[in-house]
Amino acid sequence: MSTHTVEKIGGTSMSRLDELMDTLMIGDRTGSDLYQRMFVVSAFGGVTDLLLEHKKTGTPGVYGLFAASDTNMAWSEALDSAREKMSEIHHRLLDHPADRRAADDFLKERIEGARGCLIDLQRVCSYGHFRLDEHMTTIRELLSGLGETHSAYVAVLMLQRRGVNARFIDLTGWRDESQPDLGERIEQGLGDVNLDEELPIVTGYAQCREGLVRIYDRGYSEVTFARLASATSAREAVIHKEFHLSSADPKIVGEDVVRKIGQTNFEVADQLSNLGMEAIHPHAAKILRQSGIPLRVANAFDPKDPGTLIDAESGGESRVEMVTGIDVLGFEVFEQDMVGVKGYDATILKALTRHNVRIVSKHSNANTITHYIDASLKAARRVEREITEAYASANVHTRKLALVSAVGRNLKGTLVSLNGLKALQEAGIDPIAMQQGGRSVDVQFTVDESQKEDAIRALHRALVEQDAANEAGGAPRVLKSAA
Repeated sequence: MSTHTVEKIGGTSMSRLDELMDTLMIGDRTGSDLYQRMFVVSAFGGVTDLLLEHKKTGTPGVYGLFAASDTNMAWSEALDSAREKMSEIHHRLLDHPADRRAADDFLKERIEGARGCLIDLQRVCSYGHFRLDEHMTTIRELLSGLGETHSAYVAVLMLQRRGVNARFIDLTGWRDESQPDLGERIEQGLGDVNLDEELPIVTGYAQCREGLVRIYDRGYSEVTFARLASATSAREAVIHKEFHLSSADPKIVGEDVVRKIGQTNFEVADQLSNLGMEAIHPHAAKILRQSGIPLRVANAFDPKDPGTLIDAESGGESRVEMVTGIDVLGFEVFEQDMVGVKGYDATILKALTRHNVRIVSKHSNANTITHYIDASLKAARRVEREITEAYASANVHTRKLALVSAVGRNLKGTLVSLNGLKALQEAGIDPIAMQQGGRSVDVQFTVDESQKEDAIRALHRALVEQDAANEAGGAPRVLKSAA
């Protein structure tokens, strides 16, 4: 039976790598206690934004600028900016001059190698026989790997300087002419690793025939992490974040009232992911669930706390575990003659799929079908036009809303719907819609976009804080900030 763990560290936490050395990665461990672990690392915070595009604002990075023009060199200047940022990070983290020189040389080789590839590709595509758009996915894969190799290499230098037998595992396929699938890539990288006496630091990006970035975009590192855990039959998979997985966003409801979620299951994790609060990428969760490997979400800067255990167990204590919300667009199609006629739903779904619109939730009655979607107004307008062309007499309407959900492994007997509606009423919020599925894992309240945070506070107060007070005979456990 395996005794090792596979552990993932996100980009924001990696930027505090010097602190992680004293807590998570080394701390008070000595000898064999340092090993039987494997760390999968993301790029340092902000680096992937510079290499691809800003995750929230969409501001183009190297990839975006290269894709926008096949002639100018703005992308090369952006690559210089990314290199300066990466160099600044490792110069801050590395104390020894020899380690700084090694990191400088490593970064130069990778950045200039990538620049050479892009220049050559730009030159080749200046001829009419070659099309740049046919190579953009490969370019995105190439650039994605630069950030993870840099952070992994720097982490290994820091660990080795402190006497830990750390090993750099580069899965990015740099200068590798083979095209293995992901399983083969992992086997090649870890084939001779001895977990009893080595601490592997693995790149979150893995180059493979399938194309992880093409399939999962920015979620690729968690898929790599899950596949590594599955391939090595890990005892446990651990994701380290800079906060505890708690009953609500402390910034919304207050740090003094949120409670840490001690244990939940993959079904709840999927609901959270659907609402934009990913504990783990849905496909990564699927890999772990099917492999029978439990997931632990822990605070990277509070290593003595066990964090939240996520497993495949169903049921559990009847209670609301989390209240969270997401901004959505309510895409409503009303057609008086819809009742009893087939085809409306299929047509709407095809249009939403064609325009790459993500559906968060859905409701329908005799003559109205409403999809709550996570999309831009521009995309919604395109779908509106398509549905109007298909059904000229339909009334198609889009408006900004928020979906606030109370989530738990087992909501049976909790009267969440009744108590939630009462809490919203007392807070002066008139919900637009409410629905609960037969699985009893979530109850969704649709409110005006401007009332999302007020609704989260009201529902958390009624469904979590009051429950905790009743259970403990007093106030719920206070979670301190990780900062």
